[in-house]
Amino acid sequence: MNVATKKFPAWMTYTLLAAALYNGLFGAWTVLFPNHLFALNHIALPNYPELWQCVGMIVGVYGLGYFIAAFNPLRHWPIVLVGLLGKIFGPIGFAKALWVGSFPLSFGAIIITNDLIWWVPFFIILKKTYTEWLSNDVLDPSLLDSVLENIQTSKEENLAKLSQNNPTLVVLLRHKGCTFCREALAYLAAIRSQLESLGVTPVIVHQSEPIVGQSFLEDYALGDWHHISDPDQLLYRALGLQRGTLGQLFGLQVFKRGWEAGVCQSHGIGSLDGDGFQMPGLVLLHNSQVVYRYDFKDASDRPDYIAFVKAGLLKSS
Repeated sequence: MNVATKKFPAWMTYTLLAAALYNGLFGAWTVLFPNHLFALNHIALPNYPELWQCVGMIVGVYGLGYFIAAFNPLRHWPIVLVGLLGKIFGPIGFAKALWVGSFPLSFGAIIITNDLIWWVPFFIILKKTYTEWLSNDVLDPSLLDSVLENIQTSKEENLAKLSQNNPTLVVLLRHKGCTFCREALAYLAAIRSQLESLGVTPVIVHQSEPIVGQSFLEDYALGDWHHISDPDQLLYRALGLQRGTLGQLFGLQVFKRGWEAGVCQSHGIGSLDGDGFQMPGLVLLHNSQVVYRYDFKDASDRPDYIAFVKAGLLKSS
């Protein structure tokens, strides 16, 4: 289900409508009476009131954006995000002006109403959007058989047929620019003879176009393996793989391992080619059934593939 179709609490609509009304009134006040706020705070009137009127125009236009977003905050989250950023940077600028003595403390009253009171509700709207997005489009597990029957590998075979002949090791990558995916392919190339001796058929799943994926695997001497181009992430979703949380994708452990794998081990990093929030996956299929799976703790997690396959074969026997 798309985030845009998810239900959201009514308070989000009321909050954004209130923000739209406030911005509209503040913008009109600033445009029509550009010197009034300065006079109230006993500040020297600006030499160019037109500049302050421009600020009022921008604030008013934001109000129109909030009005549009109010009727579907989850769909129009970029408007909320841009608004929140402005409401964060505004107080920072005021703090600097206060520090150097450009503005008196009394001028900060508009920081409270313009910015601070909106931080929490705007943040909650964005958090709700992100949470819904993480769980977006997870297919019913009962649809797995249909996906396995219809998705084709680079050798024009489907996973259902492959897994009937031999246990099939399905390695689902994040995207080809991912440092840890490059590390995983290098590791698979190093242990390919061991994997093949165990009697499993490896299949690499990626989000790139088929020709790009083929070239990518050839860089690691794995071009003769089955691979699947899945830019729509149908197989990822059918197997229950979701997008990662911020901690799983950008946590300290991930940055530490990223330095080790990307720089120290020279795996590098490439351009994003797919959904950068997608988590990786490792699944052993047999007779069109998931007999064993590995749930990655974070994007940098590196399982022992040989131990995984042996455990999966033992479980399926």
